[in-house]
Amino acid sequence: MSKLPITTFFKDIDKHDTPLVGGKGANLGEMTKAGFPVPNGFAITINAYDSFLTENDIAKKIYDILAVTDVSDPHQLNEASKRIQRMIIAGNLPEDVSDAIISSYKKLSGVFKKALVAVRSSATAEDIGTTSFAGQQASFLNVRGEANLLMKVKECWASLFTARSIFYRVENKVKHESVKISVIVMKMVESEVSGVMFSIDPVNNDKERILIESVWGLGEMIVQGSVVPDKYVVQKGTFDILSKEVSDQSIQLVQVKNGENKETEVPKNIRGKQKITDEEIIALAKYSAKLQEHYYFPQDTEWAKEKGKLYIVQTRPVTTINSVAKNEKKEKASGLSIAESPILTGNPASPGIGNGPVRILKSPKEIAKVEKGDVLVAPMTSPDYVPAMKKASAIITDQGGQTSHAAIVSRELGIPCVVGTEKATKTLREGSIVVVNGETGQIFMGSKTSQIVNTAKVVKLKYRNVKTATKVYVNLAEPERAKEVSKLNVDGVGLLRAEFMIANIGIHPKEAIKRKEQDKFISKLASDLEIFCKNFYPRPVTYRATDFKTNEYRSLPGGKFWEPVEPNPMLGFRGAFRYVSSPEVFNLELTAIKKVREKYDNLHLMIPFVRSPQELAKVRRLVATEGLFEQSTFKFWMMCEIPANVILIEDFIKVGIDGVSIGSNDLTMLLQGTDRDNSEVASEFNERSPEVYWALKRVIRKCAKHNVTVSICGQAPSEYDDLVQKLVRWGVTSVSINPDSIDRVRGVVAEAEKEI
Repeated sequence: MSKLPITTFFKDIDKHDTPLVGGKGANLGEMTKAGFPVPNGFAITINAYDSFLTENDIAKKIYDILAVTDVSDPHQLNEASKRIQRMIIAGNLPEDVSDAIISSYKKLSGVFKKALVAVRSSATAEDIGTTSFAGQQASFLNVRGEANLLMKVKECWASLFTARSIFYRVENKVKHESVKISVIVMKMVESEVSGVMFSIDPVNNDKERILIESVWGLGEMIVQGSVVPDKYVVQKGTFDILSKEVSDQSIQLVQVKNGENKETEVPKNIRGKQKITDEEIIALAKYSAKLQEHYYFPQDTEWAKEKGKLYIVQTRPVTTINSVAKNEKKEKASGLSIAESPILTGNPASPGIGNGPVRILKSPKEIAKVEKGDVLVAPMTSPDYVPAMKKASAIITDQGGQTSHAAIVSRELGIPCVVGTEKATKTLREGSIVVVNGETGQIFMGSKTSQIVNTAKVVKLKYRNVKTATKVYVNLAEPERAKEVSKLNVDGVGLLRAEFMIANIGIHPKEAIKRKEQDKFISKLASDLEIFCKNFYPRPVTYRATDFKTNEYRSLPGGKFWEPVEPNPMLGFRGAFRYVSSPEVFNLELTAIKKVREKYDNLHLMIPFVRSPQELAKVRRLVATEGLFEQSTFKFWMMCEIPANVILIEDFIKVGIDGVSIGSNDLTMLLQGTDRDNSEVASEFNERSPEVYWALKRVIRKCAKHNVTVSICGQAPSEYDDLVQKLVRWGVTSVSINPDSIDRVRGVVAEAEKEI
């Protein structure tokens, strides 16, 4: 048996015991001794972990695997993580270790009881003041019974070797062998309300303010950023409440009868109410101030409320003070030119100004999309996002508050961040240049040109059910939004982008063919297309075939083996030329379209980036080979986004097309010789310049002459009412816009048609 303690209760440990019980355990013991209201519990020391490794003879095996793992290779990293975690989960607990854990659990539970406990990891390198390893290892709530507890202890140990934990240590130059892990077992606080608090404003380092955030239910939602919390600001010394921002919280995480956590709706009568009383806000603020005084350093503290009593469940040093100062200097020196008014606002979370192209991530599986200098946009972040966050110039999230994962990590990394925007992933455009002000919580288009949408003239509800002669279509990409958007006052999908669906398939099409997995590729694409066609039926759905550029294709798994590195991908191997050069890949899309049209004949095809009428003719022959033109309901469209399309529009029409859709984004760039994604020249990008108006008018009039449908699907009609009015007067047959612009643009169209 080990002579060193296997377990030790909070009352017997303090801040000097970090090497034995990790940062979390040491802080809980220190607070208990200092008289703070900490739930009762005990720590399973690193001696138990060391004894387990020795008993199973796996320490050398673990570190040998890590020594040869390249953490920059996601495949290697994940494989190493899985192998190590399997070894730990399969290992046997030494008898003295299991006996000590069970004995302490019984003591915590009381006679003839089995306490409901939280089981949390406490690594010896976390909460150390310069680097926050918080969230890197596992925590388990609502654990009851000896057998369940022992299994969760092993799972906590195994979580020391998740892919994100391994990556984080390497990035922070922490040796794997130097990090040990303790496990904290604490009585569950069945939180009615929970939250976090900072004894210093974490955004601007204001030492005279205490920031408190709160949510209904368990605190996991506030750390994950799943909901926008209440925010209270308290002045130090006087403990006056300086401001309160109360959120309308619709969902909460609560414990149900069987001990599980469940996401439930917040009762409507309390959704918009302040989560805790003013007296409780002041009480928490005083705890926060005392914790800073006790530790001689600003503290980031988690708290919970159960049956009217407040508990402190964790504290750690604020790790972001230096980063905030650095970012403030960056902001002053940036000198960026931005639009006069923000296109989006949220909660400021990490100061500084960052700009770059938007990369929207729906899950951590998409982190490979992010390149150095991109603006990472996500519903919320978790530790799995950290590799991508380190590359980003700024971070924007839909959800979360100033103490969510995104906020904390952004401040730690010194990256500007805005959280709680509620709609960033829906409002922002993939690839568009934005400027993020982490100090004010504002997001701007990266241009001097004001891009304010003038909604004052149009009352949204007035046009919700109006019909117009000019069709109002919608631009879509995500199958998840099809049902929701189909219920709006829209005449169909004018631009269904392929790229998101292809990316979700998760493999480069040529790689799929090489692996003989093209059937899976076709099936997944057809399945996604069917979602749109089913929800919009019988309204038309116009699918734009893939228009990935080579740099975007390279980011797909297997893409680097098939795609060239081009100096200017925008003018490179893309669009129609790609279909002619690689007909076997284009055929995957055609086969999927044909498969869907067996059930839904409202699916049509649009060809992007066509350089010449001859190129269009070649593509048309490929489509004809699949028999699609044999169906009278099938429509064949062409994007108009190159000056040659404008100049030779009648020659393109002669090839045989049913419709033209003007891509005003690329067309404007190519007419003006300006890259809107290049911040150096983006200010010169102007979709309402005379040459663009000339091109739009010419294409619309020529298409009308030949009875060919003509639409526009760039960003411009979603933003500029005056442009929409001109398009209607010139005779455009439809406009295709973003979902959030539908009612407003419908109103503009209706008013313009009245004038005609």
